[in-house]
Parts: sequence; C-alpha cells; structure tokens
Amino acid sequence: MPDNQFIGQRDDPSMPRYAGLATFALLPRIEDVEHADIAVLGIPFDAGTSFRPGARFGPSHIRENSRQLHPYHQVHEVYPFAAVQVADAGDVGVGPYDIGQAVATVEAHAHTLVESGTRIVALGGDHTIALPLLRAASRAHGPLAVLHFDAHLDTWDTLYGASVWHGSPFRRASEEGLMELEHCQHVGIRGGIYHESELGDDHDLGFELIHSDDYQRRSVDDITAQIRRRLGDCPVYVSVDIDVLDPAFAPATGTPEVAGLSTRELFTTLRGLRGLHIVGADVVEVAPAYDSAAVTGLAAAHAAWELITLMGLPNQVG
Repeated sequence: MPDNQFIGQRDDPSMPRYAGLATFALLPRIEDVEHADIAVLGIPFDAGTSFRPGARFGPSHIRENSRQLHPYHQVHEVYPFAAVQVADAGDVGVGPYDIGQAVATVEAHAHTLVESGTRIVALGGDHTIALPLLRAASRAHGPLAVLHFDAHLDTWDTLYGASVWHGSPFRRASEEGLMELEHCQHVGIRGGIYHESELGDDHDLGFELIHSDDYQRRSVDDITAQIRRRLGDCPVYVSVDIDVLDPAFAPATGTPEVAGLSTRELFTTLRGLRGLHIVGADVVEVAPAYDSAAVTGLAAAHAAWELITLMGLPNQVG
C-alpha cells in the first residue's frame, strides 16, 4: 500500500469487512474529510419508474454490496482511493410523491457539490435522476458528451402525462442544451420500441447506437475504439443503467430486457475508457427486492468502483 495523503477505506483489523456501518466501499463520510475530489451520492428515488418499482432502495443495497471492494485495481495497476480523495456523501433527501420537487432537490444538492470542485458518482434510484445530475455537471463544464449504457434509449417524450420520468432524461437534457450532440453514445440497446420513428428522434437528439448484438459480431476493443472516437475530447458524463446487463447477470431492475451484455463485456468496455475526462457518473435502476444472491448489487457496486477508478486516473484527452 502506498503512503497515502488521503483518507481511504476503513482499516481496522478488529472489525471484519461485513461488520460496521456500510459506507460505500467502507470509505469515510464526506463530513470526515476536508474536501472530496469524488463523492459517492445516494439518490433513493423511483417515482419516475414505469414498470417494476423498488430502485429507491438501490443506494443502500449497492453500499452493502460494496463492502468487499478492495484497495488495488489489478487492471489499471492503481490504488483508486489513494489517487484522489473519495468519500460517501450519504443520500439526498427526496420524497416519493412530487417528481418536479425531487428533481429540483437533487439538482440543488448536486450543484453544491460540483461547485465545490467535487465530482459525483451517483447511486440510484431510477434513471430520472440523470437529468438533474447532468444539469449540475453541465453548469460547471459546459455541454457534455454522454456515454449511456442501457437496454433502452431513454429519449422518449411524455408518459401518462409526465414529461420527466425515467424514460425521458436524455431527451430533456438534449432539449436543454446540456449535451454535445455530435458526441453522445448509447451502448447495449436492444428489445422492442413503440414505433420506428423513435430511432430517428434519438439520432436527432444526439445519440449514436451500439446494440447489444454488436458484442456478438465485433470485439470489445473495436467497440471501445468507436466509443472513444464518438466522445472525442469533450468532458464526459457516464450513465450506467444496470439493465444494460442481461437479466442473468442483473435480475434486480425495473425494466429487464433479455439478450443483454455480460458482466465481463460491460467491465471490459468500461476499462477501455481510461484517460477520458469523466466529470460525473451514475449507476441506476437497481431494485433489490428482485435480487438473487445479490448479483445485481455486486455488479452495481463494482461498476461504481470502476468509474471512481477511471475518474481518478490522469486525463489523456481534454
């Protein structure tokens, strides 16, 4: 272990990893550090979901399954929590009844962190939360290249009279000028849609598609190279909907779709993003009531760890 100027994971030989309070990866609370370069922020909100509810319990489930995360990343050959100060910022207090109020609360909380120079890795919660997080990140960094891992486009318009819900965050973000329209990428898209015109709308809103089936025909290296070309040297926001994974690897989600990515495919892709200027990220749509042996919680916790690692590495672009 390197000589570390930062406060890292709990290191108490008398306390097993499975015991004690479950901050993310057993990291310090944000109150216990002078400044956090990266904050893990829980957003327990799922009033925007359209099918199976329960993602409001996602942040605590992900934290519980992050206990076994270790200090050294073998692939990147780095101690992520020794490269930058990472802290658990707890949960945003959002109620379940008013989507507009919840979105405003998340945006204000995120803005306070971002304004202080802290980048956010958010734990959802449903995908509605990406919109206020993008607003806060864009206010600091300008229009963003968005890398979106998901089974679904999430560029739909209204549903049941709601214009802000978990299927619309990237349409609203595009309309608000939060995204660089030539530098946004979906990964893992599959399954049915309501009408073919949605694909044209999605393109006009700024996205290029990589379908889950592409992983059967192309190498992960080739796909990762396409992603890097598309994102360019822009500041990047990464959004990981856990349903990008096949239900065999992530059953606990609100809108599961078959024929998705494997855990290895997702993580190999994430690890190929080294050097990008990632200014914010989220891992969303974990609904623990449907989890079996915590496989979804584990995948989500490790995805957040991968994103923290990438965000702590030196930028090679931008």
